[in-house]
Amino acid sequence: MEWKTRITNLLGCKYPIMEGGLSGIGTWELAAAISEAGAVGCITAAVYKTPDGLRDAINKTRQATKNPFAVNITIGMCPHIDEMFDVCFEENVHLETAVFKPDAYAERIKKSGVPWIHKGATVDFCRHAEDLGADAVVLVGLDGYGFKHIRQLPTFTSIAWASKQLKIPLLAAGGIADGRTFLGALALGADGIYMGTAFEVTKECRLNEKTKQNIVAAPPDHPDLIYELLAPPDAEEYMAVKAAKDTMPFERWIPAMEAVHLKHSGWRDIAPMWEMAERLTDTDMTQLGGARIKGPYSFACAYIDDIPTCKELVERIVTEAEELLDSWQFLKTR
Repeated sequence: MEWKTRITNLLGCKYPIMEGGLSGIGTWELAAAISEAGAVGCITAAVYKTPDGLRDAINKTRQATKNPFAVNITIGMCPHIDEMFDVCFEENVHLETAVFKPDAYAERIKKSGVPWIHKGATVDFCRHAEDLGADAVVLVGLDGYGFKHIRQLPTFTSIAWASKQLKIPLLAAGGIADGRTFLGALALGADGIYMGTAFEVTKECRLNEKTKQNIVAAPPDHPDLIYELLAPPDAEEYMAVKAAKDTMPFERWIPAMEAVHLKHSGWRDIAPMWEMAERLTDTDMTQLGGARIKGPYSFACAYIDDIPTCKELVERIVTEAEELLDSWQFLKTR
């Protein structure tokens, strides 16, 4: 079947599936493989650290695939951010911004004319991005890994609620990794899905191989994972990191806030995200309780049973979704 949504129309992709911005591992090779499979790959600008590095990654992606792809610039987690924006504008690539309010960059982005997607953790945050002129938004529920918010809701509640309020295309994120969750998100009002963990555990991703195997084996109901993703932050730690905003460098304060929301220790001495993320490629993350590893993955682990190629993963999701739709049509005609 032909998949047509407002996201496929906006981004020019075959399937309404987008790769999330992946700290340390969102390489051009992974993005190219995802785009070649018919989804939308996303280069994480911070992986390349310099504007020249990002430009080279964009050019290599274009040599590897003729299909559309995007660049993620996470505000507060990307070095040389103004110059990184300039590269995206000059190269005319789809742009995804994330984490912090994009107000300071919105006028420049809109003037550039590139398709702009902004990612947020609450409906209010996404509505604010819509007001600023974003062409689409990603809404991440508590089921997802990464930057949290004290008013964040579970993924499906967030999407159903947001779909009643937002006028621009909406991508659902957080705990999505198979045909059933893909269709579930669309049924709730999303125009597409946005996956991080599922693409981490592919052959083309440079995440450490032992960590991939651990994610395949991880149960979604492990108490440590539930605590990390769903529990609110410690009130004293949250107030302390919030108060430190004016005294910490912004590139350290943003990952410190993320660390507190994920209940990670040592936020006061945290390094910029682009420095910490390098460990993902060569470190076997510490195991907790024999089953839970210490990040980075979401409740999507419930649907991850192997390490496929990007093409295999995308085709599997789409095939499962189409088979489900066929079976529902059969039931409807009975």
